[in-house]
Amino acid sequence: MLKKTFLVLICFMSLIIFISTLHGQGSKKAITLPNGEVVWDLNGEWDTFVENYGPFTSGSKYPQINKITQTGSSFVAIRMIDDPWNKKGSQSLQGEVDKNGIMKVTIFAAVGPEESKGQISNDGNKIVIDDGKTRRLTLTRK
Repeated sequence: MLKKTFLVLICFMSLIIFISTLHGQGSKKAITLPNGEVVWDLNGEWDTFVENYGPFTSGSKYPQINKITQTGSSFVAIRMIDDPWNKKGSQSLQGEVDKNGIMKVTIFAAVGPEESKGQISNDGNKIVIDDGKTRRLTLTRK
């Protein structure tokens, strides 16, 4: 009887370890493209904090909500609320991702499009985009 209880306990613990390992592997937000390439999945709504700096310091800092729609490795973000400079429904970002992160991204602001650099956190829930001159966006997955 003791051997059976011990065996059941070992099987149960093995199952818990196996399931937790699978869950941990699936925690990255990724999608597989038809060509087999795995890229970050950015689809959904993101809370965004916009910081203007340098010559646009007077533009201040303000919140925004972006809805990102991704088709393959390309994505587009649309503003979900008005902000001091842009209207709801206008495009805010456009870019491309791969398995390592954001390959290229453009910020669309009232002054025009600006090529920028973007970085995705390890868990895929935070993105920082900076044009290096005037504007930084910090997006957090809702």
